[in-house]
Amino acid sequence: MVRLKDGRDVDLELFKFDTCPFCVRVLAKLRQLGVEGVRLRDTRREPGAAEELVERGGKLQVPCLFVDGEPMYESQDISEWLEANVATTAGESA
Repeated sequence: MVRLKDGRDVDLELFKFDTCPFCVRVLAKLRQLGVEGVRLRDTRREPGAAEELVERGGKLQVPCLFVDGEPMYESQDISEWLEANVATTAGESA
Protein backbone atom coordinates (compact mmCIF):
# COMPACT_ATOMS: atom_id res chain seq x y z
CA MET A 1 0.00 0.00 0.00
CA VAL A 2 1.10 3.53 -0.75
CA ARG A 3 -0.07 6.63 1.14
CA LEU A 4 -1.53 9.48 -0.90
CA LYS A 5 -1.35 13.17 -0.03
CA ASP A 6 -5.03 13.08 0.95
CA GLY A 7 -4.28 10.41 3.57
CA ARG A 8 -5.77 7.45 1.73
CA ASP A 9 -3.79 4.24 1.20
CA VAL A 10 -3.93 2.75 -2.29
CA ASP A 11 -2.62 -0.39 -3.90
CA LEU A 12 -0.08 0.42 -6.65
CA GLU A 13 1.19 -2.20 -9.05
CA LEU A 14 3.52 -1.33 -11.95
CA PHE A 15 3.83 -3.60 -14.98
CA LYS A 16 7.12 -2.91 -16.76
CA PHE A 17 10.19 -4.43 -18.33
CA ASP A 18 13.78 -3.42 -17.70
CA THR A 19 14.82 -2.23 -21.17
CA CYS A 20 11.73 -0.10 -21.79
CA PRO A 21 12.86 3.57 -21.68
CA PHE A 22 9.39 4.72 -20.64
CA CYS A 23 9.39 2.24 -17.76
CA VAL A 24 12.83 3.48 -16.72
CA ARG A 25 11.38 7.01 -16.62
CA VAL A 26 8.57 5.92 -14.27
CA LEU A 27 10.96 3.96 -12.05
CA ALA A 28 13.19 7.04 -11.82
CA LYS A 29 10.19 9.12 -10.73
CA LEU A 30 9.36 6.57 -8.04
CA ARG A 31 12.95 6.77 -6.76
CA GLN A 32 12.98 10.57 -6.95
CA LEU A 33 9.81 10.78 -4.86
CA GLY A 34 10.99 8.09 -2.45
CA VAL A 35 7.88 6.00 -3.08
CA GLU A 36 7.93 2.56 -1.48
CA GLY A 37 5.34 -0.19 -1.53
CA VAL A 38 4.71 -0.39 -5.29
CA ARG A 39 4.55 -3.98 -6.52
CA LEU A 40 6.71 -4.37 -9.64
CA ARG A 41 5.71 -6.89 -12.29
CA ASP A 42 8.12 -7.66 -15.14
CA THR A 43 6.24 -8.65 -18.28
CA ARG A 44 9.31 -10.26 -19.85
CA ARG A 45 10.79 -12.11 -16.89
CA GLU A 46 7.81 -13.05 -14.75
CA PRO A 47 5.80 -15.98 -16.10
CA GLY A 48 2.18 -14.99 -16.69
CA ALA A 49 2.68 -11.25 -16.04
CA ALA A 50 2.16 -10.21 -19.67
CA GLU A 51 -0.99 -12.29 -19.93
CA GLU A 52 -2.28 -10.86 -16.65
CA LEU A 53 -1.63 -7.32 -17.90
CA VAL A 54 -3.69 -7.97 -21.04
CA GLU A 55 -6.45 -9.63 -19.04
CA ARG A 56 -6.69 -6.84 -16.46
CA GLY A 57 -5.79 -3.80 -18.55
CA GLY A 58 -6.96 -4.77 -22.00
CA LYS A 59 -3.63 -4.35 -23.79
CA LEU A 60 0.01 -5.34 -23.64
CA GLN A 61 1.50 -1.90 -23.07
CA VAL A 62 4.06 -0.89 -20.49
CA PRO A 63 4.45 0.97 -18.31
CA CYS A 64 1.05 0.37 -16.79
CA LEU A 65 0.36 1.46 -13.25
CA PHE A 66 -2.67 -0.09 -11.60
CA VAL A 67 -4.12 2.21 -8.94
CA ASP A 68 -6.48 0.15 -6.79
CA GLY A 69 -7.00 -2.12 -9.81
CA GLU A 70 -7.57 0.64 -12.39
CA PRO A 71 -4.97 0.81 -15.20
CA MET A 72 -3.07 3.96 -16.10
CA TYR A 73 -0.84 3.98 -19.19
CA GLU A 74 1.71 6.44 -20.59
CA SER A 75 4.84 7.28 -18.63
CA GLN A 76 4.13 11.02 -18.60
CA ASP A 77 0.62 10.52 -17.24
CA ILE A 78 1.89 8.10 -14.59
CA SER A 79 4.72 10.44 -13.54
CA GLU A 80 2.36 13.41 -13.30
CA TRP A 81 -0.14 11.39 -11.26
CA LEU A 82 2.59 10.22 -8.87
CA GLU A 83 3.88 13.77 -8.45
CA ALA A 84 0.38 15.15 -7.80
CA ASN A 85 -0.98 12.39 -5.56
CA VAL A 86 1.63 10.34 -3.72
CA ALA A 87 2.86 11.42 -0.30
CA THR A 88 6.62 11.37 -0.71
CA THR A 89 9.29 10.21 1.68
CA ALA A 90 12.08 11.97 -0.23
CA GLY A 91 13.65 14.92 1.53
CA GLU A 92 12.56 18.38 0.49
CA SER A 93 15.20 20.33 -1.39
CA ALA A 94 15.30 23.99 -2.30
